[in-house]
Formats: sequence, C-alpha cells, structure tokens
Amino acid sequence: MDDHRDEFPVTRMCKVLHASRSGYYAWRTRPVSAREMANRELANKIEAVYNDSDGTYGSPRIHRELQDQGVVCGKNRIARLMLLRGLCAKQHKRYRATTKRNRAHRAAPNLLNRNFTADRPNQTWLSDITYIPTQEGWLYLAAVLDLYARRIVGWAMSDRMTSDLTLTALKMALRQRQPRLALLHHSDQGSQYTDGQYQALLEEHGIQVSMNGTGTWYDNAPMESFFGTLKSERVHHRVYRARDEARTDLFHYIEGFYNPRRRHSSLGYLSPADYEKQYYQRHGFA
Repeated sequence: MDDHRDEFPVTRMCKVLHASRSGYYAWRTRPVSAREMANRELANKIEAVYNDSDGTYGSPRIHRELQDQGVVCGKNRIARLMLLRGLCAKQHKRYRATTKRNRAHRAAPNLLNRNFTADRPNQTWLSDITYIPTQEGWLYLAAVLDLYARRIVGWAMSDRMTSDLTLTALKMALRQRQPRLALLHHSDQGSQYTDGQYQALLEEHGIQVSMNGTGTWYDNAPMESFFGTLKSERVHHRVYRARDEARTDLFHYIEGFYNPRRRHSSLGYLSPADYEKQYYQRHGFA
C-alpha cells in the first residue's frame, strides 16, 4: 500500500484489501526494527554488487563477493533479499557451433578426451569461433582459453570466418603467454584449425594438437561454456549497430570483466586472473 500512496487514496486501498486504516497508519509510524534496517543495508550492498556485474551474478557469486568485502551473511538470506528486490541473474543459453570441416585437411585425434582439468597454466588451451550479430552483419570472434583458470589468453574479431581470424587469436595467446612447458591445443575439426598455416605455427612452438570427434561439441565443453556465458551475460542484452561497436563492447567484457573480475563457481568463486595469481604465489613466482 505504501508504494502506491501517490496513485490511490489510502481509504480506497484499505477497503479493497480489507485492511484497517488505523492499522496502516500505526504501521507507518512504527519505528523500523534493527533487523529491518540491517536487511535494507544488506539489500543495498547486494544490489550494488549485482549492478556492478551488469546483472550477471546470482546469489552464490554475490555471497562470495560480499564475503571478500567483509560482509557476514548467509546465501539463503541473500537469495531472499534478491527475490524481494526482483534481482535475477541473466540466464545462459547454449551456443551453436559455426566451423565446418575441410575433408581435404587431416584431423588430429582427440587427445584431450574430455579431461577438463589442468594442473598449471599453459598446460591445455582450447580454441573455437562464435558469431556475434550486428546490424551490419555477423562479427566472428575466435578465442583461445587456458583450461587451468578458464582465462581467455588470445582472441580476435573479423567480419569473415577465415584462417586469418584463428591465426591472429593464436598469435596473441603465444605472444602474451610465451609457453615454455608441454602444451596441448584442442579445437574442433573446422578448416580454420586444420589449415596448414595454423598447424605449422603450432608445430613451430612444439604444441601438441588435439581435436573434437566429428559433430561432438561437448568435447570442447569449457570453450562452449565461455561463449554461452558471453552471449547470455552480454551479447543477448545488446543491440550492436555496427561491428566496431560490438568489438569495443566485447573487448571490455573479456579484458575488463571476464578475465579480471568474473567469479567462477568451478574456481572456488575466484576470477580467472585471481585463480591464476594464487598458482604463481604458491609456486614462488609472486
């Protein structure tokens, strides 16, 4: 009733809702309880974290974020207050594959074999391509993901889905990471990955090659999961008028949010950057 006082007379609302007018005014003048004050304060903090994540965080990630801020509260309480404020995390949708195989190219065996764990950074890289709709047409995004911390270590964008796109992403990953130990590169059997130049670059750096089985997207599930997250949390909530607008927004998502800040349940609710940082601290590289 209090939320609609400017729209309807109090007397009419009391009559419709079978409420006492005197009871309503007694409630309005009653001092706010300490518990209610604490809930309001916590709800404001929850909403701040939610908005800072661009509406992508649900109660588990918000709980971890508040814990790191020194706020003591339970997950169920956060979930209840989010419900009361109408805060709901953006939902993930499954991504569709885009690459096509060139049967004249030789495909590699599936050495990864759905082992989606890694003991260190630069042990396993996953690669794939997805498409981003704009009013100018498709923008294609190629990405390289380090399996250890689910970190995007290389990426490239183009209006054409060619081998140059995947090569640029791979070169970025090699330049940034400079892997020194044994490294496995896994992708689908798309022509952009079986291409001679791409395979030559992998061989030049002593990188072992692994590829999905035919028509089995789940052989590269963590990479597909990243694309699903990207689209659910960002792309599906934007209308890109031009490819350059999409490029800028995707850059900010990957390098400004996903890598340094987005909390992953599979990483103990740390971001990829923080999870990787812990590895180097444990091994004396800090």
